[in-house]
Amino acid sequence: MQTELAPEFRDTADGKEAEAILRKCVHCGFCTATCPTYQLLGDELDGPRGRIYLIKQVLEGKPPTRSTQLHLDRCLTCRNCESTCPSGVQYGHLVDIGRKIVDEKVPRPALEGALRWTLKEALPSPLFGPAMKLGQSMRGLLPSKLKAKVPAPQRAGGWPSRSHARKVLMLAGCVQPSMAPNINSATARVLDAAGIEAVVAPAAGCCGAVKFHLNDQEGGKAQMRANIDAWWPFVQEGAIEAIVMNASGCGVTVREYGHMLRDDPAYAAKAARISELTRDLSELLPELVPLLKDRVNALPGVFAYHPPCTLQHGQKLRGGVEVNLRALGFEIQVAKNESHLCCGSAGTYSVLQPELAYALRDRKLGHLDQLRPTAIVSANIGCITHLQSGSGVPVRHWVEVLDEALKPA
Repeated sequence: MQTELAPEFRDTADGKEAEAILRKCVHCGFCTATCPTYQLLGDELDGPRGRIYLIKQVLEGKPPTRSTQLHLDRCLTCRNCESTCPSGVQYGHLVDIGRKIVDEKVPRPALEGALRWTLKEALPSPLFGPAMKLGQSMRGLLPSKLKAKVPAPQRAGGWPSRSHARKVLMLAGCVQPSMAPNINSATARVLDAAGIEAVVAPAAGCCGAVKFHLNDQEGGKAQMRANIDAWWPFVQEGAIEAIVMNASGCGVTVREYGHMLRDDPAYAAKAARISELTRDLSELLPELVPLLKDRVNALPGVFAYHPPCTLQHGQKLRGGVEVNLRALGFEIQVAKNESHLCCGSAGTYSVLQPELAYALRDRKLGHLDQLRPTAIVSANIGCITHLQSGSGVPVRHWVEVLDEALKPA
């Protein structure tokens, strides 16, 4: 797809990247078949091909409108279209560029702008934890819509005290420690059982995704730099062998630090190294299986696995969780239909686009419920919380299930 950039974009880094991405697009439309919002709305402009054309028009100098902004807002950034695209179009990068340009030119209504500002400032804030505890303490009194965003309190369990020669860094995350603290401690216990020590750098915080995807891209990059600074001493000393992510949304972002900071002379090389070291927890499973096989007493029942978009499309990691948990004796199944589609969580999407998000959630749960599961498992805190809000079946991180199945040493 050829485009003639408007002068204001011709010599910018964003313009050049967008132009390179657009050249790959052949307008075939395969992506529309796997786009969740196109499936729901049936509007070409609410699919990747239509959004690409909207972005192309803006880059060519056509003034964007509120309608342009709304169509880009409705995109989940699930990147299913990237998995489908035969030309390798990096749609996720393109839509980030498009949203940034459109938001600079199209003012948002005051209430909408205030909500987006609140989300990008509150979720990564140190005050989020106390606010979540307060909400949990009065959860029974909350309105149903707010209650759906406040999970029941969870005990974290103990953190291993043993030291091991093998060490990995782990990002605690911004919302996960407050919403589901057992995920991090369960990760540490499972790794400990395999002779690997999980280390958390206290100064590391939000991966930067929340601000970056709410178009505070500079704020997001500042958080990325802060994490690199927190991790770099461990990397420099050779003290860790990987940076392990147990939230696939954080994982897909940290894997792209190298791309996002490629023009930063002070951080480009460090960011690239951090991205190289980043591994999703599921990538360690093939190595963990033989180490844990005699320690695991697989829990009974059927576990329905929902692979998050950030794992299967963002990080291009498919099959690892279910294959390796089956090798440990678990009966784990994937929905027979639409396992590739987004559940509707998508970071802050379920707050900003609730009607679409809940329609996708219920569609996803309908497929998972056909498996008659004892529990639903996933690999991202957003998916877990969103699915749990619509299901009476327990929804957990798969590492919590594996942790529960460990026999005492």
